Amino acid sequence: MSFPRCALLWAWLPAGRQAGHRRVVCSHALRAHCGPFPGALGRVSALAAFSSSESGGSKAPNTSLFVPLTVKPQGPRTDGDVGAELTRPLDKNEVKKILDKFYKRNEIQKLGADYGLDARLFHQAFISFRNYIMQSHSLDVDIHIILNDICFHAAHVDDLFPFFLRHAKQIFPVLECKDDLRKISDLRIPPNWYPEARAIQRKIIFHSGPTNSGKTYHAIQKYFSAKSGVYCGPLKLLAHEIFEKSNAAGVPCDLVTGEERVTVVPDGKQTAHVSCTVEMCSVTTPYEVAVIDEIQMIRDPSRGWAWTRALLGLCAEEIHLCGESAAIDMVTELMYTTGEEVEVRNYKRLTPISVLDHALESLDNLRPGDCIVCFSKNDIYSVSRQIEIRGLESAVIYGSLPPGTKLAQAKKFNDPSDPCKILLATDAIGMGLNLSIKRIIFYSLLKPTINEKGEKEIEPITTSQALQIAGRAGRFSSQFKEGEVTTMNHKDLGLLKDILSRPVDPVKAAGLHPTAEQIEMFAYHLPDTTLSNLIDIFVDFSQVDGHYFVCNMDDFKFSAELIQHIPLSLRVRYVFCTAPINKKQPFVCSSLLQFARQYSRNEPLTFAWLRRYIKWPLSPPKNIKDLVDLEAVHDVLDLYLWLSYRFMDMFPDAILIRDLQKELDGIIQDGVRNINRLIRISESQKLLNLEGLSAGSQALLSRTLKGQTRRMNITKAAGRKTAEPASPGSEKITLASRLVQQGLLTPDLLRQLEKEWLTQQTQQGKERTESGTQLKGPRRKKKEPNSD
Repeated sequence: MSFPRCALLWAWLPAGRQAGHRRVVCSHALRAHCGPFPGALGRVSALAAFSSSESGGSKAPNTSLFVPLTVKPQGPRTDGDVGAELTRPLDKNEVKKILDKFYKRNEIQKLGADYGLDARLFHQAFISFRNYIMQSHSLDVDIHIILNDICFHAAHVDDLFPFFLRHAKQIFPVLECKDDLRKISDLRIPPNWYPEARAIQRKIIFHSGPTNSGKTYHAIQKYFSAKSGVYCGPLKLLAHEIFEKSNAAGVPCDLVTGEERVTVVPDGKQTAHVSCTVEMCSVTTPYEVAVIDEIQMIRDPSRGWAWTRALLGLCAEEIHLCGESAAIDMVTELMYTTGEEVEVRNYKRLTPISVLDHALESLDNLRPGDCIVCFSKNDIYSVSRQIEIRGLESAVIYGSLPPGTKLAQAKKFNDPSDPCKILLATDAIGMGLNLSIKRIIFYSLLKPTINEKGEKEIEPITTSQALQIAGRAGRFSSQFKEGEVTTMNHKDLGLLKDILSRPVDPVKAAGLHPTAEQIEMFAYHLPDTTLSNLIDIFVDFSQVDGHYFVCNMDDFKFSAELIQHIPLSLRVRYVFCTAPINKKQPFVCSSLLQFARQYSRNEPLTFAWLRRYIKWPLSPPKNIKDLVDLEAVHDVLDLYLWLSYRFMDMFPDAILIRDLQKELDGIIQDGVRNINRLIRISESQKLLNLEGLSAGSQALLSRTLKGQTRRMNITKAAGRKTAEPASPGSEKITLASRLVQQGLLTPDLLRQLEKEWLTQQTQQGKERTESGTQLKGPRRKKKEPNSD
């Protein structure tokens, strides 16, 4: 209420009235100006009548995501305490009693719930409201007068509720705009987001078949013969492969990935064909033919949104989808909502593949063309060392290697004249590399995964993963026309056959992701909320139908929390948070932080600055730790290049950085070629904790085994029997044997560990004996206080 209005109300009061009557008149006058306050009788029902519009009838939000803002108490006012002048100064002890009475009233708590204040929010809002009133030097006129009226029994304590609700909406602004937030986060009709695609009648062709069935080949042939086209792949390696094949076939093609833009026309003009990673495809450029590879990844918990966007949004006359048959029904249902039909073309595997009845058992049984698939780098290092001891040479491929190094290792393995005939790889070979493999050998069937709660678990690989990896054996274009699959240990063979015999789980939903525009609209309504908290609230408020789900955004939130304290605009902050980083690499995370800090200072990140930052020139790796550090530096250069295409002015030296990265790739390639020497040095320097692998596996496995009961069907399928340990010693034996069975520990390494453990126990026994002999001598004197 303005001061002139207060003065006018004061002028209306008769001079001879009692102070109490003046208070009542003033209260009634304020009610006439501000609207009626519900009376003591029926006030709850009156306010509740308005709350139905607040609730909106939607699902109740997760209020634990609402972070309270701070409302500072009011200090002394320059125009004086108008409320005290109109009535009298408040007795804070009396006010505290009124507030406590207000808090304890069940009617008020129920009314708060009608406005979205559950017990937790109500309590937090009340504490803030009480602190605000008790600590303010002067209050607004309206609340001062109502508190004064309650003190003199001229008003009811329930009349505080409008002021309490106003304060609650200040500290929880989401309460004020719930309906708007629900509209912004309504994701129920994604096809409507792409009006350009809906304006044309697209022809959808689904090329369905297993690995090495020729499905992608037929789709690419249509791409080559079209006047214009776009290829959307899941990996940079695949985008590079189609880019090279297209240009080699005389079809000019550009390359677009998150970190790279390559145009083949000298003047830089874009060609009619483009090969890109699926996240980078344009949904506004018209094409004659579009190819979306690995369409089953539309269900990927983190990246599925990119396939959904491409499927619904590409403006192409023909869209060719390549992938597993498990995605056919899902794609058909999605296209039904767009009014488009799906033509399915089924393909069979071009070369036979068989699951062997015997396991490898020992590395002595390796043959040329064998590929051992591990699910951890530690296992790769361990097996690589054992292969070297046997006089064999192996190539190594795992996920964190640079693309150039992966291609170099693949070329080395594929070269018939090269002495390297064995390949060691993670599931990174599942797609994107052409490899001449005769036999796939699963070193283990257990793969570390992250569950919905963000916890690490070890679970058997899925049927889809097993088929994808096993299908790399006996490729049509390789020297081996028939493929074989087996396991390292015989006891895993039954589980492998069981996994491969199961039908692939059908794709049930497609991923979605909030756009920068949607997050900006959220931020407009919640300007003081952090970006990470905005994402949480968006996901909680979002509404999707049964065909879709909101993708996991933990990596986005991790980056948002990492750079939250750096002053950036919301759009810039959003872009930084979408940058792909490996959050397990501390140097990469700290680099994102440093890049954001430089950007916020408006200081360009030049070639000279980055050289100093990464301490260039870098030396060749001397051990495995050095190699891992170089891989992290390569990721940092990738991060720079990714940001350079979003903020060209602040990251101006992309060309120089790319040359630097190629030089670093060469250093890493040399390190990988000599990886066994690095492993030997790391073992001698105790930098590579291969011996500690079993201990780490035990700790991880012990957590996993707690869920053994709920996975009993998998255990039975493998023919394993689980027995309760009778003693601590037998528990160790059981666990060790289980580690060997599951491929987390090799028999050779187990024997070596047992030998070292026995040596250690013998040494400790001697030390205890010597110590006991010393104690049997003359009785030791009690130490003096300062004897040490």
